[in-house]
Amino acid sequence: MQTDEILSKLRERIVAYAAFHLSRDLAEDVAQEVMLLLHTKYGNVSAADDLVPLAIEIARLKIAGIRRKIHRRGEDRRTAVEEVPLADPGPSPSAYVERKESLERLAAALAGLRGRCRELFRLKLQGKNFAEIREALGAASINTVYTWDFRCRKELLAKLEGRWEAEP
Repeated sequence: MQTDEILSKLRERIVAYAAFHLSRDLAEDVAQEVMLLLHTKYGNVSAADDLVPLAIEIARLKIAGIRRKIHRRGEDRRTAVEEVPLADPGPSPSAYVERKESLERLAAALAGLRGRCRELFRLKLQGKNFAEIREALGAASINTVYTWDFRCRKELLAKLEGRWEAEP
């Protein structure tokens, strides 16, 4: 083999070795630096049996140097801007005030309800289902509880002046 062929195959081998450890662009740079070093410092070595281990060892040291530099600069710890989680600002002050006013309206309307409706809403807010409410209120049928619920919601809506949400 001629020297040019040996160096060409050696460069391909160095690029493949470096690309396994680094990105393709950095692998090309490492191969170029290794070839330059082989030409300037080790110009007297021409046998392929001597060049391959020497070139791989030089490439290994160059790769280690590049990794140290990347770590020193913090490039391996960078986070893309898209991946940075943003803090949830929560509700705006106006939304907080609207929610508070709606809850106050609802609490005032619930306080104005009569006994059975007040008890029905209390049980519903505790998470009871209609069968459990039927037992707690002593109704004969679950359909009776459905009817009471409908009438109580209608009465509550009337106390809220016909709208569930406060006017803006």
